[in-house]
Amino acid sequence: MLLLQHLAGLAAFAVLLLGSPAIAGKKPKPSPQPPADLPGHVNYLARQLYGVPLDESAPLTSQIEKLVLDHINQWISAHPPTAPPSADAGSVPYDVKVRREIEAAFAELHYPIYATAAVFDRPYGQSRLVGAGYTLGWSDNDRANVLALYEATGSSVRPVALTHFVPNADLHYAFIDPPEADAGQFWFVVNGTRLGKSHRRLSAVLYAFDGKDLRSLWQILDSFDGRISFTGDQVKIDYMKEDEFVRAVTRRTTPPRHEAAYRVTASGLELEYDR
Repeated sequence: MLLLQHLAGLAAFAVLLLGSPAIAGKKPKPSPQPPADLPGHVNYLARQLYGVPLDESAPLTSQIEKLVLDHINQWISAHPPTAPPSADAGSVPYDVKVRREIEAAFAELHYPIYATAAVFDRPYGQSRLVGAGYTLGWSDNDRANVLALYEATGSSVRPVALTHFVPNADLHYAFIDPPEADAGQFWFVVNGTRLGKSHRRLSAVLYAFDGKDLRSLWQILDSFDGRISFTGDQVKIDYMKEDEFVRAVTRRTTPPRHEAAYRVTASGLELEYDR
């Protein structure tokens, strides 16, 4: 009797298994549609980046970029800067307003996914140039960045350029007065770091905007433990050499540091010394 009851129980369990959607080969329910709001939609896409290497991330990061920049395009057009940057002291500076708008688009991201906005607002002749950028990261190493440049003249704002700087790096800005021959241009340095095996790596690019096009005039990539500084018409990079660092660690000595100085010229930045 006990044997018959046991066999009957096994048969009933088998029927239940065969009726299960997973066992019967039924397709799982499709993923939910992305939320209709911008932060929700951005988060929906960003969560899919987890575990995706940077060189395979473009299908997702490009969708996020389009969502965010389409929103910023509309927002800036509807809220153009109305006073010179120096006159913003009594209210919220315009670059802060733009930064908050970018941050709001990423408001629903959660660790390990994050985004950091980087914005500037500078005079350019009778106009203003607004740089609206961000770095989107989903691991310690995988990061994508974008910088959109807008020119504002009166109540009219137009997007004029787009660049992605250097993969895996964050965004920081510094501004350089161009030489007299290029006085009508806008020169600025985008610099940032990425994590390395032992030390961070510095990259920097000098961009020039002439009212129509954005061009790269100079760059330095992956300077080992590099630190950049700006003094007048000079840019300095304080750095170490990786092979010297490895030898110093092996010998338990202090690795030497080096300094390279670049001076502003008509063609960009020219090496003055490296010692």
